[in-house]
Amino acid sequence: MNVGVFNGCFYTDPTTAKPTWKNYYPGAVNITVGTIDAYVYDNPQQLFEVQAAGSLAQTDMGNLIDTHTYVAGSTINGQSKEEISTAVTGSGATAQWRLIRGSEEVGNSDKSSANANWVVRLNESVYYAGVVLT
Repeated sequence: MNVGVFNGCFYTDPTTAKPTWKNYYPGAVNITVGTIDAYVYDNPQQLFEVQAAGSLAQTDMGNLIDTHTYVAGSTINGQSKEEISTAVTGSGATAQWRLIRGSEEVGNSDKSSANANWVVRLNESVYYAGVVLT
């Protein structure tokens, strides 16, 4: 089950002793004072725009889909490089995301092209009280 999508973290940097905000989690940081606070988009109805790892079809909308193989994000701007798989799941199955619609982003909204952007929402959320929507 997912809580949501990571949006950044806040902590006291052990080297500079200054409060620090990062759009990504610098895994090598070993804080000595305080805690690392993570900020998460946790609204289960929140929509996200994500790139597909290959090609999907207009007819795939409404189906469920999982995250593709993990890829580390950018430490420069905090942007994720994660993509969704192109293997949609059938009726009665479960998956992390539901395809809502194709993106309207100019230059990356051609649904017949590989790596087009799509709009998704969480399907396996802890806020659905253990009920996975199919």
